Amino acid sequence: MLILSRKLDETIVIDGRIIVKIMKVEGETVKLGILAPPDVPVHRQEVFEEIMKNNKAAQASGWQILPKLNRPGKQPKVASTKPAVESGPESSANGTKS
Repeated sequence: MLILSRKLDETIVIDGRIIVKIMKVEGETVKLGILAPPDVPVHRQEVFEEIMKNNKAAQASGWQILPKLNRPGKQPKVASTKPAVESGPESSANGTKS
């Protein structure tokens, strides 16, 4: 474990893309500001442990894992809304049933 000393308003940089800034010091409590890309989840330890516990419980229950949701502001890729043309012996050349 790397241990660093920082003063109020000082920062550390992780991997060139995550910035941790000392925002406020109140007694034994230190408030941090964390700037990270949207694809990097940032959680308090107790929240992360609860997420992991819930993920393990869901996996053990046999439920299928859902795909990752799109972030707000990003438009999902939408399939064509044009109805599919049926094929088979009862369909005519123009796609309608006879």
